[in-house]
Amino acid sequence: MTGFSEYTQSALEILRNPQQTLQWYVVPLLLVVMYIVTKELNQKHYKVVLGGFALWGVDIFNEIWNSMICFISGYAPVWGTPVGVGDTSWLLMIGYNIEISFMFLMLGITACLMLPEDPKAKVLGINNRVFYAILLTTTAVIIECFLNYCGILTWEWAFWQRSCPWVLWIIGYLPFFSAAFYVHDRPTVKQAAAVTGGILGFDAVLIVICAFLGWI
Repeated sequence: MTGFSEYTQSALEILRNPQQTLQWYVVPLLLVVMYIVTKELNQKHYKVVLGGFALWGVDIFNEIWNSMICFISGYAPVWGTPVGVGDTSWLLMIGYNIEISFMFLMLGITACLMLPEDPKAKVLGINNRVFYAILLTTTAVIIECFLNYCGILTWEWAFWQRSCPWVLWIIGYLPFFSAAFYVHDRPTVKQAAAVTGGILGFDAVLIVICAFLGWI
């Protein structure tokens, strides 16, 4: 590679520069997230919230390695959020903005709320956890392909394209819902919290290391 792509350069111009991009809508959006989390906690849906944070944490892990690929290659992230189309209010990492962050936390909580109480119950003859993981993963991939079609998400590596959506399905989204459902189904809240804490703690360590190395 001979240098950062045009899309990547446009994103680098606003990376972690909220003074240049911040919009007021982020404040009510934050309150929506806070309301959802608080409401579920008040209803004692602790494992639902922990499952939501587990999905959020796995997404952050994906965003970290995506950033690593960008800066190590000196070319482009696997997915990027360029300036000019679907502009963000705050770009946190090269392919990860504040809107995406809020979205995935809410998605994790929503996914866990969909689950029947009985983890062995079946939907259309399929275990409900497997059914919802397949359904939500497939839906998420379709939406992401549409976002790429609209130019909001850019894909500049040959292995990550609409022509091979199975890669997005296996790497991009199935681990998200698998982690959320795994945490949700832990026998105790303490065990669920330990798994989610491990995911987020691992993310924190990676962020510190990548920041030190200039990979984020």
